[in-house]
Amino acid sequence: MSRAFVKDHDDAPEELPERLVSSAPNLVTAEGLAAIEAEIVRLTAELAAADGDDRDARARIGRDLRYWTARRGSAHLMPAPADANIVHFGSTVTVQRSDGRRQTFRIVGEDEADPERGTLSHVSPLAQALLGKSEGDIVRVAGGDAEIAEIA
Repeated sequence: MSRAFVKDHDDAPEELPERLVSSAPNLVTAEGLAAIEAEIVRLTAELAAADGDDRDARARIGRDLRYWTARRGSAHLMPAPADANIVHFGSTVTVQRSDGRRQTFRIVGEDEADPERGTLSHVSPLAQALLGKSEGDIVRVAGGDAEIAEIA
């Protein structure tokens, strides 16, 4: 076959898969909703400023903008917990693990979660074990026990 009939794809943007959107309810804190909105503003500005010839960058920004727009559209803003007697979405929980570690996490939305910064997704196994429990309750996670030491 002659090269004249073969389409050259060297200048086509890289095919990026869409970012996966979780099937779990998109619960968010007020801070999480503000972060989503800030990301949409940032990406919109980045897309407007992107070099028209940089198709790969524009494709990446567009994909991320579609993701965050979808997340904003499905976001359910949750009120701050009304009490500290039971673990709720948005609660800050301190647990004492059976291995001696004492850890504090705030239960937040999936996009907000960063365990190294003390936030835990509401769909994570630990958060699922903690939700609805009270101080003094023991939960079993990852083969170990943890006692709820404090709820704030």
